[in-house]
Amino acid sequence: MILIQYRYSLFLSDLIRFDLFSITIKKMPECTHPIVGVGIFVMRGNKFLVGKRKGSHGSGTWQLPGGTLEFGESFEDCAKREVLEETNLEITNVIYQTATNDVMTNENKHYVAIFMRAEIVDMSADPLVMEPNKCECWEWITWDEFIKGGITGNENIQDGETNKYRPMFYPMESLIITRNGYRPC
Repeated sequence: MILIQYRYSLFLSDLIRFDLFSITIKKMPECTHPIVGVGIFVMRGNKFLVGKRKGSHGSGTWQLPGGTLEFGESFEDCAKREVLEETNLEITNVIYQTATNDVMTNENKHYVAIFMRAEIVDMSADPLVMEPNKCECWEWITWDEFIKGGITGNENIQDGETNKYRPMFYPMESLIITRNGYRPC
């Protein structure tokens, strides 16, 4: 929101000033209502799929496959459509997990994020980057690897394994913070 104030003053001397009137103009944000987004934990064993965002808000952060709910669409149908569009993977056993309310004031966006969980139909299938303008790559990762890489914010070697730093897209951070103890698998 932009706040612009105008003051018109009358100066009778260097020490005396009268404010004649003041006008305040407020610009409403471009996003005046929440958008419903659906993120899907696409499971393959104990790992789920994350992609590195690009070309939009949250560029450079890691997020689940997903997108905006279309008019009249169920969460399950949205999940199936978005995963197929973004990864070329077919999913099954799609179930609701939880939701978060995410206001991104710096980007003037407000999302209600619906988190779903699903399994891939073909366990040997690999995800494809179907929207290269929106996603740089896909990776299979465990929840613990994701939490360690996203929260600690560094690459370190621990117990012989490297924890790759993956900055999280805001709805994923919100999920971890507001749903303490949540695990998709």
